[in-house]
Amino acid sequence: MRRAFQGISLIFGHCFCISLIEVNSRAEEKLLDRKINPTAMRMLVLDFLLGKQSAISLSDIERGLYPADRTTIYRTLKTFGQNGLIHIIDDGTGTPKYALCVDECAENEHQDAHVHFYCTTCKETFCLPDHKIPQIILPSHFHFAEMNLTVKGICGKCSN
Repeated sequence: MRRAFQGISLIFGHCFCISLIEVNSRAEEKLLDRKINPTAMRMLVLDFLLGKQSAISLSDIERGLYPADRTTIYRTLKTFGQNGLIHIIDDGTGTPKYALCVDECAENEHQDAHVHFYCTTCKETFCLPDHKIPQIILPSHFHFAEMNLTVKGICGKCSN
């Protein structure tokens, strides 16, 4: 089910003439489920993320939503992360990537500790949600902060 969204939004001096852009009602529903106010920019960013098969960088989102303001997109991503809607991936490239979380994630409590795959050919990063990161039991004087597991190689699309 899709609906048309029409409006004009001023964000940091940029005028977005959003005329009859189809915005997925699923995006609005996901935002409301996480108690996130569904502003025009949040709906556009989430709809953009919903259309991606791999994790993407802030620059990728910025290019895809040009002329959207980088700071506004970053703040939107930060809000999404704090509310368990997306997770940030460190794939070893030095550029954080963003991907949607599983539905079980909640505010400040991510439940999708899965493996990520970075393709060295196409430079895309993929979530592998069926491959969970094994639980690591640390010595008593070590304190866990975060965990990340990225496998690097050639993806199925590039190996064909």
